[in-house]
Amino acid sequence: MKGKFPSWLLENNERLLVLDLGSNSLVSPFHLPTHSSNLDLSLLDVSNNHIYGQLPKNIGSLLPNIEYLNMSTNALHGTIPSSMGNMTKLSSLDLSINKFSGGIPEELPMGCISLEILKLSNNRLQGLVFPTHSNLKSLQYLYLDGNRFTGKISAGLFKSQNLQRLDVGKNNLSGRLPIQIGNFTELKLLSMSENHFEGSIPVEYCNLYSLSLLDLSQNRIIGSIPSCFSLSLRFLHLQGNELTGFMPNASSKISSLVTMDVRQNNISGNIPNWIGAFPNLRVLLLGGNNFQGHIPLHLCQLKNISILDLSHNNLSGPIPPCFGNMTFGRAEEIDFLTFVVSRGVTMISSGKDLPGYRIAVSEPVNVANVSPDEEEVGFITKWRSETYKGGVLYFMSGVDLSWNQLTGEIPPEIGHLTAIHALNLSHNQLTGPVPETFSNLKQLESLDLSYNRLSGEIPPQLTELNFLSTFTVAHNNLSGRTPDRKAQFGTFGETSYEGNPHLCGPPLKSCFSTSPLPPSMPKEEEDSYNIIFYACFCASCTISFLVFIALLYINRYWRGLYFYMVDACIYSCYYFALNSYYLALDNLRKVFPWLPA
Repeated sequence: MKGKFPSWLLENNERLLVLDLGSNSLVSPFHLPTHSSNLDLSLLDVSNNHIYGQLPKNIGSLLPNIEYLNMSTNALHGTIPSSMGNMTKLSSLDLSINKFSGGIPEELPMGCISLEILKLSNNRLQGLVFPTHSNLKSLQYLYLDGNRFTGKISAGLFKSQNLQRLDVGKNNLSGRLPIQIGNFTELKLLSMSENHFEGSIPVEYCNLYSLSLLDLSQNRIIGSIPSCFSLSLRFLHLQGNELTGFMPNASSKISSLVTMDVRQNNISGNIPNWIGAFPNLRVLLLGGNNFQGHIPLHLCQLKNISILDLSHNNLSGPIPPCFGNMTFGRAEEIDFLTFVVSRGVTMISSGKDLPGYRIAVSEPVNVANVSPDEEEVGFITKWRSETYKGGVLYFMSGVDLSWNQLTGEIPPEIGHLTAIHALNLSHNQLTGPVPETFSNLKQLESLDLSYNRLSGEIPPQLTELNFLSTFTVAHNNLSGRTPDRKAQFGTFGETSYEGNPHLCGPPLKSCFSTSPLPPSMPKEEEDSYNIIFYACFCASCTISFLVFIALLYINRYWRGLYFYMVDACIYSCYYFALNSYYLALDNLRKVFPWLPA
């Protein structure tokens, strides 16, 4: 459907209960009939359109019986009307992904006593993250992320004891993490990422027994990771903080863990062996810390692992060959990809004319009660940081061991990871050849082996990697020919091979070229050089001749010997020429007898 919002559908239409215009191409301001006191509309969905302008200030009076209102993903601006507080039957309100500004009106949390779902994400709202006074005791889902809220979380929020999801990420909130959140015993999702929270993680968060996703990333949190997290925790995001200490051993009890992201902290010590005991772990991100020691063999027990990041640490020793036995994208039985989805609205009726209807609003959930769109992981591949979110995340696989002190040869068993998409072993001290088994990595898109001590030839079989878009073996000790410039390898330039003086072939120097000639001398320097050379040569000859004459003059014996040798030479030449003349004449007489004697 295109065109303007069809407000005429609501005029004098008392029996209209549901109006779903979502995901169309409506381009117009949002208008409601000015006389709608008899309007019994219970559901209005105009999401995913191009509706712009401001909401009517009296929208709460025009839609007094509304239960479900979804106006997300449009271009609405202005403030949220305070009259929405008159919508006492409102159960779900979604105004996310618009351009609303100002604060949350106090009338909204005081009057909408039936509100269960409130989504105001990705707007331009500011001020307190929640009004001081609230009567939303039935509130279960609260999404305020992606706004400009400042200050501390007000006490009004903590009156909603039935909260199951709370997302206040990507704001400008500050202060310590509120300990009152530990009272939300039904909470399944808690995201407070990308704010300015400081201090340590409160021990009261250990009371969140139903918590499935915890995201406190990109804050200023200090201290150590608590050892009492909920056993139901599946997604843990603590990256980009100032956490220190060691990984707590008690974390090994969280057998349901799927994602552990503690990158860019100051966590030290060895990588604990108990990490290998997580049967469901798919994403393990430990990069950017101070981990040391060897890579534990227990990591090879992660049979469902897909993304592993151990980069920018102080790890040493060899790469375990048993890495080749890990899945890295080959796992097919992934329980958390089995989503129980119920989109939109279910109408439950007790009669043909819907006399006893009620509206049940449900959200997409999976077996862990966390939507796939709410899980987000960052991973560096193709020399840039990529964000993988939702279902796409679980089709990505990669290993990043770069910027460590790993030694030894690259295990050929790595070539068994046939489903891997990214492999980064750069900036280590690895030696030996590039394994020929890498030609088995048919799904590989990024391969970085630069800044090591690898030697030998580059396996020509690598040209079989048809999906490879990023490749570098720069700054090693490789020799021989570069791979043929066909398929993807025809796109790799000199930077992919630089720093290997014994490599040749396109795009480097030719393997059949001779030693390079010295650079030609400028014309002016060449002329000056010739003049000096001839002058020195003439002077040398003149001096030698004068020295020879002086010796003959001084020494009578040498002088007599010299003249004797000259006379002998002259006589010898004379007799030789005379004999040659008579011999030739005799030969001519034999041929021509008539010649005179």
